[in-house]
Amino acid sequence: MEQRARRTRNRRKQGLPSKARLAEAARASREAAQGTRSLDKREVLLRAARQYETAAHPDEWLSYPGLQPPT
Repeated sequence: MEQRARRTRNRRKQGLPSKARLAEAARASREAAQGTRSLDKREVLLRAARQYETAAHPDEWLSYPGLQPPT
């Protein structure tokens, strides 16, 4: 039988909280979108920025009043 090498977990501490990292990624994506001429690439970068911004605020979309509990 083939034995698999055991992988070790990366236990590095993150320097910034996840909200700050996602907000920084959104800002960087928006800046990159402003600097590009390609409309397709700009749209991809802006979509990524919106996704980062949404992911940075899970407390807002989890506490949305229209959210129904699972039944």
